[in-house]
Amino acid sequence: METVSRFLVFMSLFSGFVSGFTLQNLPITSFEESYTQLFGDKNLFVHKDGKSVRLTLDERTGSGFVSNDLYLHGLFSASIKLPSDYSAGVVVAFYMSNGDMYEKNHDEIDFEFLGNIRGKEWRIQTNIYGNGSTHLGREERSNLWFDPTEDYHQYSILWSDSHIIFFVDNVPIREVKRTASMGGDFPSKPMSLYTTIWDGSKWATNGGKYGVNYKYAPYVTQLTDLVLHGCAVDPIEQFPKCDEGADEDIRAAQEISPSQRVKMGVFRRKHMTYSYCYDRNRYKVALPECVVNPAEAQRLRVHDPVTFGGIPRRHRNGKHRSKRSRVVGTESI
Repeated sequence: METVSRFLVFMSLFSGFVSGFTLQNLPITSFEESYTQLFGDKNLFVHKDGKSVRLTLDERTGSGFVSNDLYLHGLFSASIKLPSDYSAGVVVAFYMSNGDMYEKNHDEIDFEFLGNIRGKEWRIQTNIYGNGSTHLGREERSNLWFDPTEDYHQYSILWSDSHIIFFVDNVPIREVKRTASMGGDFPSKPMSLYTTIWDGSKWATNGGKYGVNYKYAPYVTQLTDLVLHGCAVDPIEQFPKCDEGADEDIRAAQEISPSQRVKMGVFRRKHMTYSYCYDRNRYKVALPECVVNPAEAQRLRVHDPVTFGGIPRRHRNGKHRSKRSRVVGTESI
């Protein structure tokens, strides 16, 4: 009975009512009204309801779309069902960027879903860039507590002038608070919302060891309940105009409730496999916005003493690596 009770307590952390602001009540937009196809011709298909989209990756191309408007802060969300079976090398990205406008000093807020070999689960990777600070990766990587290929799950980004919070099914999984020491590294310029599926064979799964196998194509991801709830910016006047209620909703969503904070702690303790804040090979001193949690640090050191314990990484011939690849940590992603 004690084991059952503990199980029920654990499950309650990931289901049921969440006190505080809830993301489920945000206004849903139609594809035609709010988005434009980015690439992929027939590999992007809009369902008859106008609010559900199918993105496909095959031998020819991936596919993707972008919001019609630029936004300066807001709540951005989609319910996504990922490709099943063998998905190594496949990347599904739900992210904000202004790289088309600011080539050398762009901002970005990323949700990336990284496929895996059969029998291994999808991983999620979150990251932020500000003012072109791509040399300072701020990645965190986690497993999920469910199979994201079996059903739709809601993935959301809150972006305000002081906070960035990533949510999965209304559970906050990562919080970035703006600090003075971050300077321009905190995203601060208007961005568009992008959703894409593409071939990331060179890096996405175990550092490129496993690439996309088109024998299993097409790779299909389904999206619905698309939300753009924020402050759209006129591209000429650069003045934001917020949706009705958006200001209040942004302020409410950035205040993580006590129950949500408990859930975030449980998620990070059980599912986070990488955080740049603890990578001692990459950063001898944690970046200034990092709030180091001793329990997290110890758990990750036990999990991967090379990455999180500061032990020098070596080639098989014993020589130090001269260059660092995009993949961080020793986990298979």
